[in-house]
Amino acid sequence: MADNINLDVLSTRNGFNTAVRYIKNTIGIASSAGADNLGDILFKLDDEEITSAKIGLILRMLLVDKLGYKTASTNLDVTVDDLAPVAKEFSKWNGVDLVAAYHHPELGLLIANPKVAEELADFGGLRKRELLVIYAGFYGQETNENCEKAASLALRVFEGAKVTVPSALAKGKYTVKKVSKPKKAAEPKPAKVKTAAKTEIKRAAPVIKTAAPQVKPAGGPSRMTPRYAVVVQNELFHNGNVEAWKRIIASYKAKHPDLEVFIYYERERILDINSLFKWGKVKHGSAIEFAVAGNNIEDVAKLQRYLAQGASHQFEAFLRGPVNTVLKLF
Repeated sequence: MADNINLDVLSTRNGFNTAVRYIKNTIGIASSAGADNLGDILFKLDDEEITSAKIGLILRMLLVDKLGYKTASTNLDVTVDDLAPVAKEFSKWNGVDLVAAYHHPELGLLIANPKVAEELADFGGLRKRELLVIYAGFYGQETNENCEKAASLALRVFEGAKVTVPSALAKGKYTVKKVSKPKKAAEPKPAKVKTAAKTEIKRAAPVIKTAAPQVKPAGGPSRMTPRYAVVVQNELFHNGNVEAWKRIIASYKAKHPDLEVFIYYERERILDINSLFKWGKVKHGSAIEFAVAGNNIEDVAKLQRYLAQGASHQFEAFLRGPVNTVLKLF
């Protein structure tokens, strides 16, 4: 058995210290599990070292092995943008403890207490065909068929079905508790924006903030902004606009290598920006969305303004200079 355990991480000081911190955090979480909802615990902890992969291990170790929770899972048949009604429904389920685990396509595994609207809002909506798992139990007390039924019914609620809740799931001690994240210092206001040529960029197009809530996965290493819609001001989002966007995003990534920029069009993620031009249907008035994910997200307002100009007839400002150089925009 020892031969199958990878202990290489303990061979360096940094690896050993990381392992010790993880063990201490897990012990702290385990001591609270069985008295509080695991989603609530991680939401309040907001520890960036507890990554998506570690959350998966914690779910298995605590909810399944230690507390014996029952599970049900599905690849969603629908896309759900508004989760507030779902939380309102689950807040009535006082007879069972619930934990929702959603496999976000960009941020990885996210978990929440589905009875708390603020925690569910961190999912940023649910997307069709992605995996959702529900855990149901009694804080370590012996589970029964009601837990299995609760997990299965909860999946149907997430997909918009109207269900009849058995009285055994409606009455009990598992009520909603007020939770809040640790307060963080306010981010400084962005500085005045200038181009690489030191000329001020004028906003060429309106930038619309979508209604999607900000994603802050409980216990995860990443944050994701809302999706922001940039309206195309050219008659067509042509090759010049594409190249401008590529150089803007490359400049942003050069300044913030730990952050990721995601592009969306018609609710689908765009993996290759060139495809927006090849489709030939991204015309004047169309909206291309973007979001930024990572820790310590910065300069989003600047990125918005640059992308707005890059989607207009003023895109040429970003095409100056040698092709292989990175613009110093941020």
